[in-house]
Amino acid sequence: MDENVKTAEREVTLERLREIDDDLRLPAVPEQVSYPIETLIPEARTQTPAVGQRASRPDGRLHGLGQTKYIDDLSFPGMIHAKIKRAGISKARVKNIDVSEAEKMPGVMATLVGSEIPVNSFGPSYQDQPVMVNGTVFHAGDPVAAVAATTEQLALDALDKIKIDYEPLEAVYDPIEAMKDNAPQVHEGESNIYSSKVIQKGDVEQGFEASHRIYENTFSTQMVEHVPMEPHASIADWDGNGRVTLHSSLGRITLGRADIARTLNMPINRIRVIATVVGGNFGGKNEITTEPILALLSKKTGRPVKGVYTREDEFMSSTTRHPFIMDYKTGMSKDGKILARKVRLVCDGGAYCSWSETTLGKACILSAGPYNIENLYVEAYAVYTNKTMTGAMRGFGAPQVCFAYESQMDDMAHDLGIDPLDIRRMNAFHEGSASPTGQVLESVVVRDSLEMAAERFGWQDWNK
Repeated sequence: MDENVKTAEREVTLERLREIDDDLRLPAVPEQVSYPIETLIPEARTQTPAVGQRASRPDGRLHGLGQTKYIDDLSFPGMIHAKIKRAGISKARVKNIDVSEAEKMPGVMATLVGSEIPVNSFGPSYQDQPVMVNGTVFHAGDPVAAVAATTEQLALDALDKIKIDYEPLEAVYDPIEAMKDNAPQVHEGESNIYSSKVIQKGDVEQGFEASHRIYENTFSTQMVEHVPMEPHASIADWDGNGRVTLHSSLGRITLGRADIARTLNMPINRIRVIATVVGGNFGGKNEITTEPILALLSKKTGRPVKGVYTREDEFMSSTTRHPFIMDYKTGMSKDGKILARKVRLVCDGGAYCSWSETTLGKACILSAGPYNIENLYVEAYAVYTNKTMTGAMRGFGAPQVCFAYESQMDDMAHDLGIDPLDIRRMNAFHEGSASPTGQVLESVVVRDSLEMAAERFGWQDWNK
């Protein structure tokens, strides 16, 4: 064969080998590309004022492309995973916790129990909630022990090896029963009623005497779980200077940072909380959950520790909307004017206060509704029970009382033979009306809103 031909074939072969080698060296995951390549940027000065302008959410593009990084998308070198063992019993005394078998399992790096928490209490109103159980279980979702392991599955398997000896105690689940003097005390040595409010305006009994008809109803609402698409999640990591960094899905990182500092018994300036993109909050991520636990596990192991709630954890341990029991007594004139209203609210706060005191105050103020009532008496109570604790959720007590007073307004309108729209227009706040606490209201558009909604809905045609 001609030498030139051989040389040419050899060069072709070498080139092909180079191409194969280059292909093998390509990254396993292709480089991430945003589409479209060129983003549309608004013209200068058209973004403000925002009213009347079409504005894009700054995070909408990444959400749409699936490129948003949530906690569970984050990973750090040497990171391990934590899981928490729940009590599974509503009220009990912990006689013994044995974590020795869990610690012997391959892949388990550390365990943690309540006695290892430096300051084992926290809460936005009262510090009545333990980070982990240390002596007494107050509801079934209480964390009793935690495990950090090289994988989530190993951590879950290790939880089954933890042995806990309980002495069951008498529990109480009904808030009305919990208010009685002889009821089992949720927190020993204290009344189950931990917050109360009273609003009084005019003379309610005189208003009832002047009424054409008096209506009495009891309304109740249930617990509601937030069920965010992203469960509670955090990552804790210590540096060589003794500072801890927490990536967290907390909605209120400033309050959370203060609680973390308290529970770890550390100066707040040695704690850094990085707020990640939150995949749903609705009030349910307004306070810490596992952050101190992960921080202590990370300190024990010298590794970053990630903890992500399961859906079961969410339902057992995270806060819910407050159930209310609401007694309404309303005196009406013959033509549909509210002459007096008496309200009694009982808020089931579950095992801990959380945001119940704030929720109770708002519910108490709003319980009369957006109506002019000269004679009003409201009493409200927040009560401990051995149930999942309640906390912040959209409205902070407003949706519960709104359901009650508007349901009663409909019933009274029907009984008196008055259009439900008319009875509301007749009693609604107007410019200069006084709220139940005496605040003079300005820019009041309740009636305008009712009339506009009725017109757009076609109320008059529908209600014939």
